[in-house]
Amino acid sequence: MTETILAAFTDAVRRDATAPLITYYDDHSGERVELSGATLDNWVSKTANLLVDGVGLGSGDTVAVMLPAHWQGAAIILGAFAAGLAVDLGPEPQPVEAVFTSAEIAERAGQWPTSERYVTGLLPFALGLHTPPPGFVDFPTEVRTYGDHFRPIQPVLPNDYALAGPFELSHGDLLAEAQARAAELGITTGARVLIDALTHPDPMDWLFAPLAAAATIVLCANLDPVGVDHRMATEKCSLLLA
Repeated sequence: MTETILAAFTDAVRRDATAPLITYYDDHSGERVELSGATLDNWVSKTANLLVDGVGLGSGDTVAVMLPAHWQGAAIILGAFAAGLAVDLGPEPQPVEAVFTSAEIAERAGQWPTSERYVTGLLPFALGLHTPPPGFVDFPTEVRTYGDHFRPIQPVLPNDYALAGPFELSHGDLLAEAQARAAELGITTGARVLIDALTHPDPMDWLFAPLAAAATIVLCANLDPVGVDHRMATEKCSLLLA
C-alpha cells in the first residue's frame, strides 16, 4: 500500500523505469528534457547522497527549497524526502540545515539562516554555473560527484515530517492532500498531464498530485498558448492544466 509521495515515486519507477515520468519544456529557450523514472531516480539518489554523505544530514533535519516549477526542483524535493528530511518551501526565512535556490533569487535565499547553500542556474542539460554567487555551491556540478544509488538508514514513515514551515505536513497527510488535489484537478490514474508552470507553480499541483495519482508529467515553463494543441498531441497528453 502506498503511504507516502516517495513511495508513489518509487512505485512509478518500478512500473516502468524507462517510460517518461517528467518531461520539461521551456518555450522561450526551446529546451526539452525528458526524464524517465530511472533517470529521475538517479538524480534523486545523487541528491540524497549529497545531503547525507556530503552535508551529514539525517532524520529531523530540514532543507529549504526555493525554486520555480522545474525538474531539478523535483529531484531536490524527492531527494530530501529519500534522505528522511523535511522540506520547507518558504517563503519566510527560517533556520534550516541547507538551502537550495536558483541564481535569480540567490540574494534573497541568502537570508535563510544556514551554513549550506546550493544554487542552480536551471540551465539546459543541467549545466553548472561558471561563477556561482558568493557563499553558494553549484548544485548541478556538486551533485554529479555522488553515487547513483541511495540506501536509507531507515525507511520514511507516514508519520515523519515531509513539509516544514507554514505548510507543515507529515508524509501520510501530504499524500492524502495530494490525492485530494489530484481529484480536484481531474488527474486520473495513468493520465499524462500537460501543466503550465506559471499558473501551477505549487509542487502540490505539478509534482505531488500527479505522483499520487500515478500520472506522468509534462511541465511547461513560458508555455506558448499557440502551440498547446500540438504539444498535447505530440506528448499524448490526456489533460491540460493551464
